[in-house]
Amino acid sequence: MATKENSTRSFVLRIDAETMDAIEKWAEDEFRSTNGQLQWIIAEALRKAGRKPRAKKSKPNTESDEK
Repeated sequence: MATKENSTRSFVLRIDAETMDAIEKWAEDEFRSTNGQLQWIIAEALRKAGRKPRAKKSKPNTESDEK
């Protein structure tokens, strides 16, 4: 059985309480979890800086090609 590759990684983030409160409020306003909001903030910052990695192209389905 093939295992699914995990595309997310966990890490510890130290952040001051005032900033965390602001992020939690922003997440609530956007109907996101705090984690989802942090992921969105990071992705937007990377995109705006031109540093967001390009999406990997998926491999063509070779099984259907063999039929």
